[in-house]
Amino acid sequence: MTKAIARYSPESTNPEVAAFARALVERAGPKSVGRAKALLFAAARLGSFAASVGLELRSEVVLCDSVIERFIIVRTPHLSPAMRRTLRSNLRALASALGEHHSPAPVPLPRERAKAPYSPAEIEAYLALAKAQPTPARRMRLSGLIALGAGAGLMGADLRGVCGTDVVARSGGVVVKVKGGRARVVPVLARYHHALAASARFAGTRYVTGGFSPSRRNVTAGLVASVAGGSDLPALDTGRLRVTWLVTCAEMLGLGAFMDAAGITCSQRLGDLVAHLPRVEEGRAVSLLGAAS
Repeated sequence: MTKAIARYSPESTNPEVAAFARALVERAGPKSVGRAKALLFAAARLGSFAASVGLELRSEVVLCDSVIERFIIVRTPHLSPAMRRTLRSNLRALASALGEHHSPAPVPLPRERAKAPYSPAEIEAYLALAKAQPTPARRMRLSGLIALGAGAGLMGADLRGVCGTDVVARSGGVVVKVKGGRARVVPVLARYHHALAASARFAGTRYVTGGFSPSRRNVTAGLVASVAGGSDLPALDTGRLRVTWLVTCAEMLGLGAFMDAAGITCSQRLGDLVAHLPRVEEGRAVSLLGAAS
């Protein structure tokens, strides 16, 4: 190991920088020749950068987080993302091995988990509860809330801004025209067509979930709080209604099978993949996302 480190002297590297890299890696004590070469490669390039900007070649100066990050930003844009990540990881490992990490390591933060979807039986119970409300307005608004949430995945401003006239039968199904910053047309799952159509007819040009302004707040909370009965059911939550829709659509599209086959366990890159797909016309979207469920 020591011989492999001592022999390191690439022609493209300043002799002083090469000596600096050898000294750092010798002190770090890598366990294999391959690891030693990887650390030498990273240390030499960081040393060359440090020397070019007038920094003293001492580990406590060069191996600080700010210098490493500046090196990665300034000197490695031409490298592949994987190579840049590897370089930074090796330099941080070298700094850690030499006790030169001056900044505390980032505190791991808990990952927010998706809410649990409602079961089909719970959805049926909510729809039955809506039909049992004491006034027509409560019946129609609660039915509309459930249908827009579990049948079209709407929540928040998207949900509050839906008027009865935004619910339209076309393209072989029922769609909701969502207004606002994320304007779009959403196919409604067939299971909720009848309930949503009835609520939309009742609302007309007014808002399906009630109220008089699209900027109104706590409308859904007030609507849920006014529900008569249903004490044996879990709390009605628009976030869980949306997750119910998401899970239903994912199952219909075979998303689980796709991710299993692709070996994907996280959705981080799905957005990047979708950016390369052609836009789906409305009729096709309705046939895919408006089926019975």
